[in-house]
Amino acid sequence: MSTKEVINVGKEDGYSDQQVPTVDPNLLALASAYTPGSEAEKALVRKIDRRIVPCIWILYTMSYLDRANIGNAKTGGLQADFNLTSTQYSVVLLVFFISYVLFEIPSNLLLTRIRPSLYLSGLCVIWGGVAAAMAATSNWQQLAGLRFALGVIEAGFAPGVAFYLSSWYKRYELASRFSIYYTATAVSGAFSGLLAGVITQHLNGARGLQGWRWLFLIEGVASSFVGLWTWFIMPDYPSTTKWLSEEEQILAAQRLAHDGLANTAGAQGHMGHYEAIKAVFSDWRVYLFILIFMLVTGSQTIQYFVPTLVGALGWTSWEGQYHTIPVYACAFVFILGFAFTSDRFESKPLFISIAAGLGTVCFIATVASTNHTVQYVFLVFGFGSVYAIAPLTLTWVANIICFPAEKRAVAIALVNALGNSASIYGVFLWPATDAPRYIPGFTATTVWVFTMCVIAQIMAYLFKKYPLVAPNPEEVVVQELEKQRRLGTSNI
Repeated sequence: MSTKEVINVGKEDGYSDQQVPTVDPNLLALASAYTPGSEAEKALVRKIDRRIVPCIWILYTMSYLDRANIGNAKTGGLQADFNLTSTQYSVVLLVFFISYVLFEIPSNLLLTRIRPSLYLSGLCVIWGGVAAAMAATSNWQQLAGLRFALGVIEAGFAPGVAFYLSSWYKRYELASRFSIYYTATAVSGAFSGLLAGVITQHLNGARGLQGWRWLFLIEGVASSFVGLWTWFIMPDYPSTTKWLSEEEQILAAQRLAHDGLANTAGAQGHMGHYEAIKAVFSDWRVYLFILIFMLVTGSQTIQYFVPTLVGALGWTSWEGQYHTIPVYACAFVFILGFAFTSDRFESKPLFISIAAGLGTVCFIATVASTNHTVQYVFLVFGFGSVYAIAPLTLTWVANIICFPAEKRAVAIALVNALGNSASIYGVFLWPATDAPRYIPGFTATTVWVFTMCVIAQIMAYLFKKYPLVAPNPEEVVVQELEKQRRLGTSNI
C-alpha cells in the first residue's frame, strides 16, 4: 500500500477534533497537475454549460410560470367568475408561501438521497399536474388548497438547483450561471403576460372553458412535458456522466478540488445536521442575510399585482396582459447587467446598494406622478431594480458563509426559507381599496428598498472587519479529491 498521511480538522472550522479519511499521496500529484483557466478546462465548462444551463433554466421558467400566473388569471376573468375579493385573493397567494417556507428545509434532506435529474425533473412533472388541476376549481377555497400543494412541491426546487450547480461549478462560475438561471423569472413573467393575453383573447369560451382555465391547463401540462424531457437529458454528477471522457471526469474532479472550499458537499470532515444547524444559528452573519433577504422578497410581492397595477393605469383585459411584458423585459436586462457587473468588479454589496437606490427613486416617482405614462415607465425600472437584487444577495450568502459545506448548505436554506416568509405579509400590501394609486403598497416597498441600500453597506463593513477564518486551502484540495474517489470517481 502507498504511504498515507492524516489530516486533522480543527475546532476553528466548526468541527470537533477528528481525523478525516487518509489521503493517498498520489492525489497530491493529481491536485498539483491542475492548471486553472486552461484551454481544456474552458472547453469542459462550455460542454457542461450546453447541457446543464438550458435544463435548469427551462425548469425554473416553468416553476415561475405556474407560480405567478395567478395574477394573469385574476385579471383574465377569474376574479369575476369567483366574485373574488381583495382579501380572498391575498389568502390564495398567502397559502403558497406558507407551505413553501415550511417545506423548504425538509425538502433539502432529500437532495443527497435522490438523483438530481430525477428529483428536479420529477418535481416539475408533479407541480405541472397541480397547476393544471387549478383549471378545474369552482371556488376560491379549492384554488387556495391547490396553491398550498403547489408550494409544498416547489419548495424543494430552488435549494435543489443550488446543490446541483455546486456539484459542477466553481465559486466564481456560479454567480454568472445563477444570474442566467434567475432570468427565467423575468422571461416567464413576460411570456406569461404574452401567453395570457393570447389565451384570454382567443380561447375564452372555447369548448365551454373560460380563458383563465385554459391558462392554468396549458401552462400546467407544458410543465409536466418539460419535466419528462429534462428527466432524460440532465446529467447527475461528473463521476457518473457518460458523455464526459475519462480525462474530462478527472478534470471535473480537479476543478472542484481546487475550489473545494466553496462548492463541495463536505470533503472537509463530516459535520452532522445538528452541528451544522448549531453553527448557523450561532453566526450573526446569517441573521443579517435573513433580514436583507426578507426585504428583497417582501418587495418582490409586487410581481403578483403587476397586471392589477397596469390595469389601474388604464390598460385592462388582454391589452393589460401585453403591457406586463416590458416590466419583465426590464427585469431580465437588470438581472444580467447587475450580476455580471458585480462579478466584474467583485463587489456585490456595492451593486445591491446601486440597484436599491435606483429602485427607491423609481418607486417614489411612480407615486408622486399623476401621468400614467410616466408612472408606467418608473414602475418598469423600479420593478427591474428589485429583481436585480435577489440573485446578488443569494450568491453573496455563499461567498461569505462558504465553509464548512454543511454550514453553508443550512445557511442558504435558512436564509431562503425565512426570507420568503416576508411574502406572507407582503401579499396584503396591495388591497383593491387602495386603487388606483396604491400608495400604502408603494410606500412600504420604497422603505424596504431604501433599507436594503443602507444595510448592504453596513453588512459589507462588518464582514470586512470581522471575516471568517478559512481552513488551509491545500488540505481542502486533497480532501476533496479523496471525497470524489470515495463517491465513485474510479478514474481518480
